[in-house]
Amino acid sequence: MLQKSVESINVQAHTHAIGRLSATELASLIRQRQLSPVEVVNDYLQRIQELNPALNAFVCVNEEQALAEARRAELAIMRAEEAKPLLGVPITIKSCINVKGMACEAGSSLRYGYVASEDATVVSRLKQAGAIVIGNTTVPEMLLAYHTENNLHGRASNPWALDRTPGGSSGGEAAAIAACMSAGGIGSDGGGSIRVPAHFSGICGLKPTPGRIPSTGHYPECEGPFALLGVVGPMARTISDVRLLFENIAGYDAGDPCSVPLPVRPIHEDEVQTLRIGYYDDDGCSTVTLETRAAVHSAAGVLQSAGFTVEPFRPEGLERARALWEVIFVEGIAMAMQSMSQGREAELTDNTREFLALAGRQPPLTGERLLNTLLERDQVRRKVLPQMEKFPILLAPVCSIPAFRHEDAGWGPQHAADYLRTMSYSQHYNLIGNPAAVVPVGVSPEGMPIAVQIIGRPFNEEEVLAVADVIDKQFGWKKPAAVRF
Repeated sequence: MLQKSVESINVQAHTHAIGRLSATELASLIRQRQLSPVEVVNDYLQRIQELNPALNAFVCVNEEQALAEARRAELAIMRAEEAKPLLGVPITIKSCINVKGMACEAGSSLRYGYVASEDATVVSRLKQAGAIVIGNTTVPEMLLAYHTENNLHGRASNPWALDRTPGGSSGGEAAAIAACMSAGGIGSDGGGSIRVPAHFSGICGLKPTPGRIPSTGHYPECEGPFALLGVVGPMARTISDVRLLFENIAGYDAGDPCSVPLPVRPIHEDEVQTLRIGYYDDDGCSTVTLETRAAVHSAAGVLQSAGFTVEPFRPEGLERARALWEVIFVEGIAMAMQSMSQGREAELTDNTREFLALAGRQPPLTGERLLNTLLERDQVRRKVLPQMEKFPILLAPVCSIPAFRHEDAGWGPQHAADYLRTMSYSQHYNLIGNPAAVVPVGVSPEGMPIAVQIIGRPFNEEEVLAVADVIDKQFGWKKPAAVRF
């Protein structure tokens, strides 16, 4: 377990400042033979060696294989073979997504020692595009927290301040990318687990529409009642990089029961400019900090200055969406967890036990109540989605607070960062199934990043990313305060 510390991490400056380059820039420079894939991978591995002891973002570092793949990429360039879009770019994968030969334990002692025998579909597609998986990243036990800590690998810390969490459940992924130990990667999101860590760690991310990016090879499986909640998606330091990853992993896959055969489409500036944008800074459930509200208004101002029609607007029905999300995510997952953990309760983290206790205080999740919840979910979608025909893009907070201290985390009002109170802004859109991107915009008085959420209509990720890119180009990624390079 890491000691709580706010001391900065020192890394010797690199000649080419490779770590600061985006994935898009790296891919371009490698194709132009201005950077060697071996040089790039070595740079990232050195950064991991120096930074990860304090951040604890990684479960596995794939050093030997990554260098072998970098040498193969370099040979392909020397032979003038057709360059792949991500050739030589180092990426990371959340450790609940299968990477062949690497541990995929989902942070749980119940899966201790599980090693994936094959790649998840998204991992296979990234490798086919030339990306090099340099490692996988840590998560909370069974992905059940907005902070990242488990009994197998300890606690991950935020590159902006080591006494704070990078978020969860894709917290290790966010920390690795923010600290330039990875050029980009793949997380997953069932209640904000891509968006909240991106917000806490000052990077970008995309929660796609269910079915747009295959979830095949993710654990737990995104099936049954959880099929609309749980998705797999890209994370990176820029929206351009998020789009690059999205373009290479989206598409139909027979292993995902929600998958749709929808290709990525080009979107023109004139088309984007016609999108009306509604923004809100209060969802009626959780009051945001002043700086969070200011970030939403700053982003709205940037879009208005760019020529968009921007008006205050909050869809009706969000409060019910969050309540239904709680039934499926908290009570449904708890029901599955209880059978898995029976007789092994002592192995669970305090967070997981608290999660199960929260679910246990609810009425029994009978078949009738679950069926009614699923039926009402569609009724809520029928109420919210038509409102977005007038405002195809919504701008909102990611959650009500910036990154919290490690000790403040938990499920319940006894915690300063009560998850059901602070994270509602993300939970709505898992229930409804909208795509949503996150872009860093502001900074809290304590120096922690604050992002905004750009929400679109289902299967319109291209619109979401186009609007998010306008905001990202105005504000952009900033170097985390606790990392010196």
